[in-house]
Amino acid sequence: MLDHFRMFAGYNAWANRRLYEAAAALPEADYRADHGAFFGSLHRTLNHILVGDRIWMRRFTGAGEAPNRLDAILHDDLAGLTAARFAEDRRIVDWVDGLDAARLAATFTYVPVTRPEPVTQPLAPALAHFFNHQTHHRGQAHVILTRSAGRAPDLDLILFQRETGIGM
Repeated sequence: MLDHFRMFAGYNAWANRRLYEAAAALPEADYRADHGAFFGSLHRTLNHILVGDRIWMRRFTGAGEAPNRLDAILHDDLAGLTAARFAEDRRIVDWVDGLDAARLAATFTYVPVTRPEPVTQPLAPALAHFFNHQTHHRGQAHVILTRSAGRAPDLDLILFQRETGIGM
């Protein structure tokens, strides 16, 4: 199980790097245009992924900044957002690398942003949600890039595995 989550932490950083490189090639108007995604624009979608990651990492570790809104804009410019994204990816990889089986099986308690009732659950299922959430919204970003640029980077997990040898 630990190797599985370590693979996803690496994949997350790899996919985000590819996604952000493609975003940087877009004209500003396309990057900020509302494309009908859940958070509208690519800019807002990328901000949301970072928001979600920071909220969950605060829950998991007890450290770091955690916005109190799911639609918070953490950085209004792509350069600042990119730097923050890559730093958060490093934080995620380092934290997951430090996990052990006992911690993965242990419970933790947090209060969701959307309702005030505390939730207690084992870490492993929450970590699975954490990585799935990123993939879900990267899929939305992928659609925006495809609509705007006519193409988007390949983000398939199997490509990451082939390129890195992780999970093979």
